[in-house]
Amino acid sequence: MTAKQTIEAGKAILGIEFGSTRIKAVLIDEQNKPIAQGSHEWENQLVDGLWTYSTEAIWYGLQDCYAELRKDVMAQYDCEIESLAAIGFSAMMHGYMAFNKEQQILVPFRTWRNTNTGKAAAKLSELFNYNIPLRWSISHLYEAILDNEEHVADIKYLTTLAGYVHWQVTGQFVLGVGDASGMIPVDPKTKTYDAEMVHKFDELIAPCGFSWKLLDILPKSLNAGDNAGFLTPEGAKKLDVSGHLKAGIPVCPPEGDAGTGMVATNAVKQRTGNVSAGTSSFSMIVLEKELSKPYEMIDMVTTPDGSLVAMVHCNNCTSDINAWVSLFKEYQQLLGVPVDMNELYGKLFNRALEGDADCGGLMAFNYVSGEPVTGLQDGRPLFVRSANDKFNLANFMRAHLYGAIGVLKIGNDILLKQEQVKVDRITGHGGYFKTAGVGQRMLAAALNSPISVMETAGEGGAWGIALLAGFMVNNPQKLSLADYLEQVVFAGNTGVSIAPSADDVAGFEKYIENYKHCLPIEQCAVDNKK
Repeated sequence: MTAKQTIEAGKAILGIEFGSTRIKAVLIDEQNKPIAQGSHEWENQLVDGLWTYSTEAIWYGLQDCYAELRKDVMAQYDCEIESLAAIGFSAMMHGYMAFNKEQQILVPFRTWRNTNTGKAAAKLSELFNYNIPLRWSISHLYEAILDNEEHVADIKYLTTLAGYVHWQVTGQFVLGVGDASGMIPVDPKTKTYDAEMVHKFDELIAPCGFSWKLLDILPKSLNAGDNAGFLTPEGAKKLDVSGHLKAGIPVCPPEGDAGTGMVATNAVKQRTGNVSAGTSSFSMIVLEKELSKPYEMIDMVTTPDGSLVAMVHCNNCTSDINAWVSLFKEYQQLLGVPVDMNELYGKLFNRALEGDADCGGLMAFNYVSGEPVTGLQDGRPLFVRSANDKFNLANFMRAHLYGAIGVLKIGNDILLKQEQVKVDRITGHGGYFKTAGVGQRMLAAALNSPISVMETAGEGGAWGIALLAGFMVNNPQKLSLADYLEQVVFAGNTGVSIAPSADDVAGFEKYIENYKHCLPIEQCAVDNKK
């Protein structure tokens, strides 16, 4: 079939992902290739000291993103989307969306970016003997209890952003196991919430006298390939305000952006991994066995089919680089020179390759917000140099590219050096890798490991959730998810790989030691600038 015939026959598959700064829709054909897309830009808001997106922004963003997809389909193929073979929704993981029995949100959505849950996360980590990060849903819930927030007694449903959207368009209160594992730990054997931890939490909060227990309010955990319901008539209207899209379309389990990133980079098999580097960054390494002990810097989640994954999550990545590039853009405009942002990024990123391997002593902290891995509750973007450092454009750009993945390196050194975790392949995706070969080389130096980048990885999580929707409906051989990706979607393609050079590795090691030594400067900036 041509793309037009695929769409008209209702055989196309739709994936939609809610990222931090963009909602993206990708339509794929029966060969899993993208044939149309749409997007909507959005920004989180700081309300009463907490980062949030309003429910109005969620639905307007979804509808605008889908409308842009419809426009793209009409422009390319002169046809309308009437039906689809399957749909999938994914979103940034974790956070806190609590609803009462009338399905009304009780407090504004608290996103993964909030770091106000320190007391709760510390107490739960000790109780469970398991690292419970600040951004996990269970941390937000327990912090609300510790803070005596009145709404907690009225909770009937607690879910993530992906779970919320899926629930409202299908009527099914469920989550994919990967997203569920970022609410409260999942047992890889049962592929659902860890029963012992659930019991401990219920005992912990029993004196509060709530009418609910934890499993009463959490979504049901589903595995990749499970049917998670169908688009309802109301759901179809919520998605497509033009009224063309028909109800009854099967919808796969909603997943988090970590899981869709693993799928989009063919990294769900044990001994594979991926690094997603955009507004935030995180690495995911699929483990052969559990780690020797809990680490505060490492989160344990699962793949969309329930395998154990060690995750290093960093709140910040490319935002500070983007701010500096915008400054260079402003300077270029001041000179009256036309600005092509792709060219500007390309030239600046490639200039970094000419810098010293240790950045000539220059240091950059990209902390737009707090960074739990390095113990910073808040952030101040910071550039530091001494009078004798080699201050030039190449070193300046290289320092910022190193700084964008510095926290990621600190976390992964625990896995790769201390725990001796074995990885056969690490794949990078996201804006950090957009300029060919540059971000790849920097990450290879940071992790002292070959890094692959695929052409398709630029499609990101929206493509990943579309692949999961396809796995649900187009897998007659009942292959495992790892085999389906390996054999059907990627067909052996592992992308273009760059191996680390000894000089780059040594330079990054020198940079990161200086980075750790300079962390008190960042802390001082946080403490002294309001």
